[in-house]
Amino acid sequence: MKGLNKHPALALLPILLGALAFFLVIGPRALDPQNIAWLKDGDPATHYLGWAFFRHSPWTFPLGLNPSYGMELGSSIIFSDSNPLLALLFKPFNGWLPETFQYFGVWLLLCFVLQAWFAWKLLGLITDNPVLRLLGAGLLVFSPPMFLRTGGHLSLVGHFLILAALYLALHPVLQRRRLAWGALLAVTALVHAYLLGMVALIWVADLFGKLWAGKLSRRQVLIELVSLFALVSVCCWQAGYFSLSGGTVSGGFGFYRMNLLSLVDADGWSFVLTDIPTAGGDYEGFNYLGLGVLLLVPLALIGGYRSGISLKALLSRRPLLFWAMLGLTLFALSNQIGVGLQTFSYPLPKFVVGLSNIFRASGRMFWPVFYVIVILLTYLVVRGYRPRIAMGLLTLALLVQVADTRIAWAGLRATKMVPEAAAWVSPMHDPFWDSAAAHYKSIRAVTPKNQPDQWQAIADFAATHGLKTDAAYLGRTSPKALEKLQRTTQSQLASGQYDTDSLYILDDDALALAVKSVHSDTDLLTRVDDFVVLAPGWKHCAQCLAMVDQGRAMSPIPLSQPGLVQTFNHSTRQLVKGWSTPEAWGTWSEGQDAELLLRVAPGTRAIVIDVVAFAMPPNLSQRVIVSINGVEAYSTRLTQVQDNRLEIPLSTVPAAEEYLNVRLHLPDAVSPKKLGFNDDARVMGLGLKTLTVQ
Repeated sequence: MKGLNKHPALALLPILLGALAFFLVIGPRALDPQNIAWLKDGDPATHYLGWAFFRHSPWTFPLGLNPSYGMELGSSIIFSDSNPLLALLFKPFNGWLPETFQYFGVWLLLCFVLQAWFAWKLLGLITDNPVLRLLGAGLLVFSPPMFLRTGGHLSLVGHFLILAALYLALHPVLQRRRLAWGALLAVTALVHAYLLGMVALIWVADLFGKLWAGKLSRRQVLIELVSLFALVSVCCWQAGYFSLSGGTVSGGFGFYRMNLLSLVDADGWSFVLTDIPTAGGDYEGFNYLGLGVLLLVPLALIGGYRSGISLKALLSRRPLLFWAMLGLTLFALSNQIGVGLQTFSYPLPKFVVGLSNIFRASGRMFWPVFYVIVILLTYLVVRGYRPRIAMGLLTLALLVQVADTRIAWAGLRATKMVPEAAAWVSPMHDPFWDSAAAHYKSIRAVTPKNQPDQWQAIADFAATHGLKTDAAYLGRTSPKALEKLQRTTQSQLASGQYDTDSLYILDDDALALAVKSVHSDTDLLTRVDDFVVLAPGWKHCAQCLAMVDQGRAMSPIPLSQPGLVQTFNHSTRQLVKGWSTPEAWGTWSEGQDAELLLRVAPGTRAIVIDVVAFAMPPNLSQRVIVSINGVEAYSTRLTQVQDNRLEIPLSTVPAAEEYLNVRLHLPDAVSPKKLGFNDDARVMGLGLKTLTVQ
């Protein structure tokens, strides 16, 4: 039987387990390299766009620079989180790749398979029973923190790198340790900085732990420390970590923390356990163990106690690794310790907070501890019970884990299994855009900033037409470069002198300045597809499409016309008051009254608004009372969250009135905090998605 347990064919088991989990949780459509439909929203969009610009850019040194995406703001493939490892691997073959090509689906498959593989290897340090190893590996694969990242931060799905580090650190007789650790650290550096921080700390703890135990000499430790630090530094340099002039500044340490109740807070990941209300940034510290693993806790402790297993003795075998895990836990909790909705804080020196903001989403740093807990529980079950009983307990735990967390990962799967598409639907329909793409070399968003309004549509247009753009969403930007670009832009808006090779997309604040200084004899200032466009030299371009120029007569309030779909996922002066910060899908109302300012053409019969409602049937619904220019025109009650359509007639409005003040009275608006859901204190009633007129 022992010989059977070591049969080489058993190595296929974790590969099959990982692949099965991938197809169950992600589905096959993400594997189509020409399918980018599932990457169209939020963080995955900038992951893909970063790669789309990088693949067509000339080679640079360092290799990871990506100057077309971000321009003066500074950009490299690491700051769009586009997985430099695979970007650098595929870029040499760009000429043979189809025009639309994504590698993120293959990456997710690798993550699942390698998660299972290293889980299998780790369990092999505990038992050589293949059934127990596979069941334990299953618990490490069905990891809620890992699965959660499949919805957004795709590089951070690489939790297998953490398991690999734990395997190297726990292996009793690791051969060629410099090669193994060097390869792991280099790969991790080319994937994501947060994972590098975790893996590097485990390596350092293991390295000095071996020195402490007398297994490595001081000379060996020094050689390994210097050589691998140099290797990681080169990898980081080539990936573009150091590409931002003037460094980076970010905040959020203490906000993006791990809540002390995170291990038992299902946060929507359980059919059985209710959610625990927590603070707004605690989602970054999501570390729910899962109901199956939680069931193992008392069983593991009983088994360990009955067998006389000493946790203190276990932890004392690798004291530095234990202290590293403790340090990661304290860092994850931050100095703003959250217990549910309560926060207990202690002061830290400013320079410590500044350094901590390098890894501002500190709640993520608990992931290695999360896996140590699962491994330890599995160890206690395997060593504390007879094999058949241990198999039964682990089988029960795994079945419960898979079934109960399905409430959440089935939703993540649905976002990957949308109808396939090789292009995103662009809001830029007018023939003007093709004409502009042939005339200009770059397209700029004004006022410049990281993640400006409508950045994704602008960046997608630029990538599709081979233009450069500063409309980017980057993990880090250079504050000095941004400040300099903003000063240059303000000077251009004041003088009316713009770069002749750039097309400008203006926000409302920029428009207010541009209308005063625009040179209407040469430059075009108009609205195209709900975008405010300033096109330098357009009127002197013989090949450019003839356009109606609004120039200095342009109103900051767009004219709502039949066929024009207006979106509210960006700042606009149409949102007069009573509105929250725009989000990717639209904008929530804030308070019991909200106002819109519209311009309509003569003969407009109705306004049609698509909204979401803060409704929870059957107890919470939202009454909506609409007044136009002070006269009540419409009322309804919204009982569902999605697919709400308000068709507001204009029969009470005199035909001569061009400007409409639309007041939405929401008497049932309430805050999630008051209902005990979380600490969001916004009084919410409905959210605007789109508006059209008839």
